[in-house]
Amino acid sequence: MAKPISNFSRVPDVRFFEAQCPVHGTVDGAEVEQFDGSYLVRACRRCQWEAMNTADTRSEAHTQALARRKATALNELLIGSGITPRFAECTLDNYRTSTADMASALIVCQAYAGQFEENYRAGRGLLLTGNVGTGKTHLASGIVQQVIRKFGAVAHIVSAAEVIRIAKGAMVRGAEYTERDVINELAGLDLLVIDEIGAQKGSEYELGLLHEVIDRRYQLVRPTVVVSNLPASTLGQFIGDRALDRLRQNGGQAVGFSWSSMRATA
Repeated sequence: MAKPISNFSRVPDVRFFEAQCPVHGTVDGAEVEQFDGSYLVRACRRCQWEAMNTADTRSEAHTQALARRKATALNELLIGSGITPRFAECTLDNYRTSTADMASALIVCQAYAGQFEENYRAGRGLLLTGNVGTGKTHLASGIVQQVIRKFGAVAHIVSAAEVIRIAKGAMVRGAEYTERDVINELAGLDLLVIDEIGAQKGSEYELGLLHEVIDRRYQLVRPTVVVSNLPASTLGQFIGDRALDRLRQNGGQAVGFSWSSMRATA
């Protein structure tokens, strides 16, 4: 995937320092931000390169270097996912259910994430709509985490307001990106989750932008998940009726969250 232009997906923070390697002496050391908020000291880059490229592929050093490279790639995808610290620990495994409707919503989300390869090929969407505080963002973040961890997908969750804010930033004099860059960046993701649809003003510009993002992904056969506190039937006024219809195509499901807010009892 091309390097992001519009700063939706951030990269891990890195702290540099001088370190000592028992093999290479003084080297440029670094500790890298992890998805859980901690920092991990990075292995000597020369040692890592040698273990990857010159060590016997059957050696423990090569095996460990491969594991470090895989862990680094996974961490970069998770930090770049847009999942905020509040939802970093929200997975599909720890979503608590107390009613049949809640259990049904969880099953749908688990199936969507578990069958992501099929959903990706079909460009199949998912709508999570209904009452506030019912766990929609928890489940959406859980879907993003699972498709990253299980399939190595490039997945991102972002609020509609943030999409609009960044797109409007392209209009500022001297901006280093255009609105088209924003749309192309979002269209290129393996999975895009747009949260809080309907919380924005609902202006003609906002409707047109969100519609274009969803339509562009539809044309590229890329799956999109939409999350809103509004009933699914009213989403058309914020993303366009055609975009709403396309989210339902190819078996796209709409899950209604009709129970009361869980925040007061959390």
